[in-house]
Parts: sequence; structure tokens; C-alpha cells
Amino acid sequence: MSLWPISELIQHARKHQYALGYFESWNLESLQGVLDAAEMTGSPIIIGFNGEFLSRPGRKLTERIRCYAELGKAGAADASVPCGLIFNECPNDDWVRDAVLAGFNLVMPADSSATYQDYRGRVATLTEFAHRHGAAVEAEVGHLPFGNSELTNGTFLTDPELAARFVEDTKIDLLAVSVGNVHVLTKGQRELDFKRLSQIGERANTPMVLHGGTGIPGSSIREAIRLGVTKVNYGTYLKQRYVEALRSIIAAEVDNPHELLGMGGEHDAMIACRMAVRDAVLERIELLGCCGKAN
Repeated sequence: MSLWPISELIQHARKHQYALGYFESWNLESLQGVLDAAEMTGSPIIIGFNGEFLSRPGRKLTERIRCYAELGKAGAADASVPCGLIFNECPNDDWVRDAVLAGFNLVMPADSSATYQDYRGRVATLTEFAHRHGAAVEAEVGHLPFGNSELTNGTFLTDPELAARFVEDTKIDLLAVSVGNVHVLTKGQRELDFKRLSQIGERANTPMVLHGGTGIPGSSIREAIRLGVTKVNYGTYLKQRYVEALRSIIAAEVDNPHELLGMGGEHDAMIACRMAVRDAVLERIELLGCCGKAN
């Protein structure tokens, strides 16, 4: 299949009351692992890459955004399930525009350092650009705390009235919300503020997204979908499993480097990491209610 329009994926998810999973990739093995799991469960899926990481000024080498776009599009074309392709959470507007032109059909400008007024104006401009080129836009109101070190308090949370005005002013397609979810939560889980989530859904009247899926209990995911969440993002725990598999393979006493990389056997790090991501996705994807919805 080729990439499916995001509007069609979202419409189908809302009609059948499930959420699309965005299971973030960072290379070929992780992407294939995500697609393997989606195909095994017959699930529509959002694939993609982290725009903040790829555009980060401190990277040792400059990344080639078109390589990632072509990798994602090739994966979608080869997949037997409907796929969308996101360039996720990027604070650099030029990179967001380049992602649209490269073929990502969903982009997310995200800049926690910007003022609300600045961010709103930039998102409105980028949304007009993306829509003109056939791409959808996700943006956020509120701010997710980061990891185990930040406390969740009212200053982070999405204000329902502000969210409604933001959606109206920017014409975005998806709204990412902060209702108790946490970015890069490596230990434990956090409950969501369902009252706030319900109020946001009622006032903003647009499909909602939960980032930080790793740290959200399964029961909360199901209730969030009932209240209007149509996309849930996962990343942290996938990389944790990937790293565990990589460490295990490297620790094995294998002298032949081809067995470790490329031959596809039991000692191949690429295969082990692909399977680790696949199995990690399989652990969570049923919570979203999307399994079997590709048929």
C-alpha cells in the first residue's frame, strides 16, 4: 500500500472507536519491527521519525531528511496495512517544511521554548503550507513534563478554552494534549486527568493525541479513546527493548562480524533488534483497539 491520507485514517479510527498507534522508529530495523507488528495484528499504523532529534543542532553529523522520508514511504508501500508517516515534534520550522516537501503526510511543529502567541502564529503558517501540499498537521497546547525528574502540576496542563481557540485559529488536524501524560517516563506510570480530557474534547472538537504512551496504564488508554483520543505515541520503551537486545547480542562470543551484522541468523544484531521492537509493539497495540481494523 502507499501512504494513506491522515484524514482517512483518523476518520476510520473515530468511526470505529479506536486509536492509531504511533510507534516511533529511528532506523531500518525499528521501522521493520513496527511494520511487522502492525501486519501481524492487522492494524492501521502511524510510522515515522523524531524531528526534534533529527534536527538537533548538537548532532555530530547532519541528517538527510529525504532519506528518512523515502525509508518511511518505502515501508508504507511494502506494508499490507494502511500507514501514515509523521515527522514528529520538530521545533525547526524549515525542517518541518522540508519534511512536507519530502513526502511526510503528517508533521508536528513543537517548540516548548516559544511563547503561546509565537507558536500559534507559526503553527497557523505551517498548517496552511502543509495543507497546500497535501499533508496534515498535529500541534500541542500545554506542555508535557519530562521524565521522572519533573513534577506534573497545573502549569503543564492543557487549558480547554485555550485549546479550542488554538484549533480555530490554526486549523490543525490533530491536537496533542497534556492531561497527566509524561515524556520519556522510564519508570512507573501516571494516571490521566479524564475530566480535563473530556472538557478539551468537548470544546476543541478535534481528534486528540496522547504523547508519552509508555507511561500511561492500559485502562487509562481505553478510557482516553472513549473520550476522543485518536492517536497514542510510543517511543521510550521501544528504545529500551532495542538497547537490551543489542547489548545481549554484543555480549555473545561471536568472532565472525557477518554473523553479528547482516546474515540474519540467531546472532544477527539487526534481526534481534527488529524482533525486540516487534514484540514491544505487540505488547501495547491491542490496548488501542486497532487490531483487525485494517481488514
